[in-house]
Order: sequence, then C-alpha cells, then structure tokens
Amino acid sequence: MQWGGRTHFLLAIVRQIPEVQVLRSVFVTFCAWSVSEVIRYSHYAVTCVGIHPPWLTYLRYTAFIILYPIGLAPGEMWLMYRALPYIKERNLYSELFGQLHFSYYIFVVVLLICYPFLWLKLYLHLFKQRRVKLVKPKIKKKV
Repeated sequence: MQWGGRTHFLLAIVRQIPEVQVLRSVFVTFCAWSVSEVIRYSHYAVTCVGIHPPWLTYLRYTAFIILYPIGLAPGEMWLMYRALPYIKERNLYSELFGQLHFSYYIFVVVLLICYPFLWLKLYLHLFKQRRVKLVKPKIKKKV
C-alpha cells in the first residue's frame, strides 16, 4: 500500500503537473521519505554484515513516529489537494478513467478522503513492528 501511494504521488501527480513541482510539499515529502530510507537501509546494511548497533535499531523503529506524519499531511496530502484544480482543468487521465465512467479528479478526491484511514492502518502496523523489535521478551523464572 505504501509503495502504491508513493508511486501514484510521484508519477501520476508530481511528474505530470509541473505547477506543483515547485511547492514546498514536494520538498517536505522528499525529505521525510529520504531520511526514513537512509535510516532503514543503513539498518539493513549493517545487519547484513552482522553488526547490530542498538542506537540504529532504536532509530530504525522510532523515527517513523515523526517522519511518517510529516510526509503525509504537509507533504503528500497537501500536494494532492493543491493539484486538484490542475487535474480538473486538464481533465488528466481522461482516456483511462473515461472508460471506467469515472474521472481522475473524483478518484483523487475520494483518495484524499480515504488517505488518513489507509495511512492509519500502516502507521499502527509500524507501531506493532516497533513493539516486537524493541521490547525484550520477559524470561519466566522457574519456580
């Protein structure tokens, strides 16, 4: 779901609408995405070579708490909202969505309404992963 959302944001909106490419939302989104990916892939890389720095593990499973909402609200959602007039004016993707008897503009409006709920599912999943990775299992004492 996250990959699909990012791909749609980048290829269907940012790439196709030059007017939104200069908005701060693009910068905010890309910064949040980049920082999270640098942390994530650094963690993967050192883990692959058998190094397990606790601070990096903690960062890997904690940074999303701040980065994920920043990438979403002032980033992705705001930019999609700002793109709506251009989508409507240009009747963007009408050849594809016209066959579905639906407009891409309506699709993005519905997506913006659903986005927080879809995002919340992913966000809560990350908290579950965080709990699994950061909470040490309690060892039961034998009586």
